[in-house]
Amino acid sequence: MTTSPPSDLGDLDRRIAGCRACPRLVTWREEVARTKRASFADWTYWGRPVPGFGPPDARLLIIGLAPAAHGGNRTGRMFTGDRSGDVLYQALYDVGLASQPTSVSADDGLELYGVRVTSPVHCAPPANKPIPEERDNCRPWLVEELRLLRPTLRAAVVLGAFGWQAALPAFAEAGWTVPRPRPAFAHGSRVTLDDGLDLFGCFHVSQRNTFTGRLTPEMLREVLRTAADAAGLRT
Repeated sequence: MTTSPPSDLGDLDRRIAGCRACPRLVTWREEVARTKRASFADWTYWGRPVPGFGPPDARLLIIGLAPAAHGGNRTGRMFTGDRSGDVLYQALYDVGLASQPTSVSADDGLELYGVRVTSPVHCAPPANKPIPEERDNCRPWLVEELRLLRPTLRAAVVLGAFGWQAALPAFAEAGWTVPRPRPAFAHGSRVTLDDGLDLFGCFHVSQRNTFTGRLTPEMLREVLRTAADAAGLRT
């Protein structure tokens, strides 16, 4: 990451897309983009870090884990082109925070209303498991994103324990006061930081969680509704 702070979210997104800080992730994301999945053989994969997605004046931030190898790493947009994204954007649409229930490509016309989606790791990792060093290398990007969003940001939904553990230090570094000891992750948890910002825990929208019923569509909608209300968004 360059030393000068980004001027705005567009500048930040461009810098993220050019990052090559983690050799293991660079090798993996580019190998996946070359070999492709047979069902996407006609796609030109993005094959780079995936920036956040959503308006620059978002009041609600959703923080995931990392792009999927054949989802965001293929399409170039967060939670786009994979089953986790199918679940998330359907729920956002159901509660009135998205213009459509599907997210299949970066040019499909999807708009988010007052919501931005990001992740603590911007490159697709092998087996969907970033290592701690990669999480820490990527943290400055999340910190800068939080700083740029701070004038309007009022709530955040963090998907999964990995995202929770990565997000809390980022919020602290971006200038919020995080309780000590740091709150543990739990689905449905709510933690209020200074400046009236509320953090909500939610099980990740992974296939494992949604296929087994650990996270149901109604559970996800309930967290999103509560967070949207805390953010002052009409749903």
